[in-house]
Amino acid sequence: MPEIVEIPLELTYFQLPLAVHERLQFLLDRQDAGKELTQTERLEAEGLVELAEFLSLLRLRSQRVTKQG
Repeated sequence: MPEIVEIPLELTYFQLPLAVHERLQFLLDRQDAGKELTQTERLEAEGLVELAEFLSLLRLRSQRVTKQG
């Protein structure tokens, strides 16, 4: 039997904080400009991308649940 997980409506509005988004954008822009990131910067960027993707997934699932409800 599938387990039902309730998703709070507030998840629909979750986003990266502005400063975190700007930091990620800065790192990605540097990389796109051909500048090599340090290992620390690369790991930071990878972690921030994973966090952004996770928040997007939560937001999309929350939106889908609210439309079905």
